[in-house]
Amino acid sequence: MSYLTDAARAPSRARALSADTAGNSLEEILAANPGRRTVLRSSLGLFGLFGASTMLTACGEDDEVAAAPPPVSVTPAPTPQVSYAVTFQPVVENRNDVVTVPAGYVAEVLFAAGDPVVPGTAAYVNNTPLTVAQSEGVGGGNHDGMHYFAIPGVNPQTGGLLAINHEFPDVNLLFADNRLPNAATATSEQRQLLLSAVGVSVIEVQRAANGTWSVKRDSIYNRRFTGNTIYRLSGPATSITGTSVRGTLNNCANGFTPWGTYLTCEETTDNYFDPSQPQTGYGWVVEIDPLGQIIQPTKRTAMGRFDHENVDFLQAADNRIAFYMGDDSTPGCIYKFVPTNPVNTTNRAANADLLDNGTLFVARFNADGTGEWRALVQGQNGLTPTASDPGDVSQGPRTPTPVSFATQADVLVNTKAAARVAGGTVMDRPEWITVAPDKTIYVTLTNNSGRQVTDAANPRVQNRHGHIIRWKEEGDSPLATRFTWSIVLLAGDPSLQTPQGNLVGNISGDTFSSPDGIRVDPQGRLWVQTDQSVPGNAGVTGQTMETVFGNNAMYYLEPGTRRSFRFLTGPIGQEITGIAYTPDLTTAFINIQHPTGGWPEAGKQPRSATIVVRRTDGRPIGA
Repeated sequence: MSYLTDAARAPSRARALSADTAGNSLEEILAANPGRRTVLRSSLGLFGLFGASTMLTACGEDDEVAAAPPPVSVTPAPTPQVSYAVTFQPVVENRNDVVTVPAGYVAEVLFAAGDPVVPGTAAYVNNTPLTVAQSEGVGGGNHDGMHYFAIPGVNPQTGGLLAINHEFPDVNLLFADNRLPNAATATSEQRQLLLSAVGVSVIEVQRAANGTWSVKRDSIYNRRFTGNTIYRLSGPATSITGTSVRGTLNNCANGFTPWGTYLTCEETTDNYFDPSQPQTGYGWVVEIDPLGQIIQPTKRTAMGRFDHENVDFLQAADNRIAFYMGDDSTPGCIYKFVPTNPVNTTNRAANADLLDNGTLFVARFNADGTGEWRALVQGQNGLTPTASDPGDVSQGPRTPTPVSFATQADVLVNTKAAARVAGGTVMDRPEWITVAPDKTIYVTLTNNSGRQVTDAANPRVQNRHGHIIRWKEEGDSPLATRFTWSIVLLAGDPSLQTPQGNLVGNISGDTFSSPDGIRVDPQGRLWVQTDQSVPGNAGVTGQTMETVFGNNAMYYLEPGTRRSFRFLTGPIGQEITGIAYTPDLTTAFINIQHPTGGWPEAGKQPRSATIVVRRTDGRPIGA
């Protein structure tokens, strides 16, 4: 979550507290074809990119050989094995106003806030504020979660679709004074302008022969979904929410489905830019088809209403599936949603309403390393018309608040309270969740400097630097109601010594604070991105986040040893977020959110942007 989001939604939070195609996903492609590569023969450029010896070996027996008697039996040369072993030289922490990557890598800007999306839209011009009409057709601000999708008939190693979240406006592109209008006095046009710069961009991207990537400006797939778009609502809560609402907001992290749709997550339960919109229209997972084929943009109420961070899924051999989600609140709970029906792997359109029916659960982490999923179903686990919400118990005993769950719609609209009533564990700001190939599930708990009461899963008071937890479902089943869990690591730094000992952590290697983005790639390699406050208090007098950890960064992490290797650092003032990649892992797409210096173009307004990170020799990222 951007600190800009936190600040913007603070007033409404204060009021709330007082009131109290089948096979189209790239992971599937890679899993089915781990050595997949496309070789373009007779292209001299490839010799420079991959090396002549690699090119010749890849061509193998396809080369023509003059016939010569007698015939000779030739054994084809074996296809070279691709190594994904992590070998990069970690970069040093720094406070430079550039993106720093290891030797042998390049980082190139692909798509910045204000760049054209909808064909024919004019790009942002430095120091010339965008209009509403223009902003609706260009990239929004504060790039966050994203996913890379294959396009039917296109080699996914060289072209595909990026669906990119825009969590918050880059205000400096909208208003000449670089100031956010007062929500109470903002004009209708100002509200529309702010809302035009959030939501989702879908862009087609393509790789040239020299390895560089660009946006295909005239693509039929290029579209914006903004805070002014009309969205459908579906599922059990529509008796309260209605079936449509204008806008989406705080599109933080994301997910995708096995049938090739994009899940953008609303990290707010109201529209603080336009309070005239009903609060119940926000706080949902929104499903979008980047191909524009099977659904209109739809908010799925069966998955619960809270401050959604991201979504990931665990799928069984029988195609039953569970979607995991975190509530990015301080504190918030961890959830999973199990659809009633299995995924249809032969008919993409048959999954169009799969997310409308199923059971929502909240996680309870027990002190003995076991856990359980408690159903958030009206009439079960205390969810009755006379229920009592215990409140934020991480702050100590609270006076319970009466809350009525007369229908399942009540449960879903008031998911936060329902989770606490049902006994869910309130966690230290659960953000991204990722499911590894071995079915281990990881979650980042970014921080909770206000925690006063600890438990086994949240062991530090004033948890300023956060931690990472993992769990395994019983029998590795998405339908399991029990799991086992453990803490992967506690973030912090040895220099932050205090009597409480709550700031040091236990990381081996490059230390970090506030883990946020997390993803295990198809080769089982774990990547972590940080969202430390900028500027921020490290917890020790005279020590800031920047002096201890440098700029926000991205790390490779070995979970078993807690060894951390800094892979990338961002420019001044930013948060590293969002990670996507091509199936062969030779290209990574990373987002740089809310930079404050002179990046990406010196002498011009800073802009959030998506970058491409790749090796100059064409080998997989990290190797």
